[in-house]
Amino acid sequence: MDEVQVVLAHSERATLRVGDVFLKVDGDQGRIDREVEAIGLAPVPMPRVLWQQPSVLAISAVPGTVLATLGEPSAASPAAWAAAGAAVRKLHDAPVPPWPSRGGQAVDKLAADLDAECERLVAGGILPADLVTRNRQVAEAALRPWTPVFTHGDLHVAHVFVAGDELTGIIDWSEAGSGDGLRDLATLTLAHPDRLGDVVEGYGADVDVDVIHAWWSVRSLLATRWLIEHDFDPFVPGAEVDVLRARM
Repeated sequence: MDEVQVVLAHSERATLRVGDVFLKVDGDQGRIDREVEAIGLAPVPMPRVLWQQPSVLAISAVPGTVLATLGEPSAASPAAWAAAGAAVRKLHDAPVPPWPSRGGQAVDKLAADLDAECERLVAGGILPADLVTRNRQVAEAALRPWTPVFTHGDLHVAHVFVAGDELTGIIDWSEAGSGDGLRDLATLTLAHPDRLGDVVEGYGADVDVDVIHAWWSVRSLLATRWLIEHDFDPFVPGAEVDVLRARM
């Protein structure tokens, strides 16, 4: 029997790998349903849905290796990063799903959530006030109207697979839906800002880099406390706190 590998596990969901099959166990059936629907709609390489039962989704593995790893320089070529950008552009040009992504809420709701989270970070002694204040200022550029596109919703580098210069698959579509396309680009380059130019070249459209920087701050401010509460460490090199510090 193949070894069972725990890929991700916390109180909301868990992902296990057995050979070439990934089992996703999720207490929110809606997330599983959205992932299945998104996989059927997104026009980019991705895993196959093998079967689905209440609270469990089985999908195939995709070939290749992850685009990068947190806290380590990416070994992927500039062409591979550009291929990821091109795939994201193809996704953003596809018909928009009728449901919002995790980051697709209205601007006023996002601003309110961000302000409340900033207060919690400072009041709880998690982050210093000057760091939070500066990044809240940077984040303001993301709080503007945008044209909704088909977004992945959680497009960090561990969800993007490449082989050589080619993109071979994008996984984990549970947060997919309509949202701001620049948020996807920001998530992809969050821990690897030096690769933003390659991604934008592959994306092939005018991109407001200040908005991407703003989304780096938004994501890091909103994620830091959640990560701590779910036994992840946002203080490791290259993670969210380092991203916030880079804006000082």
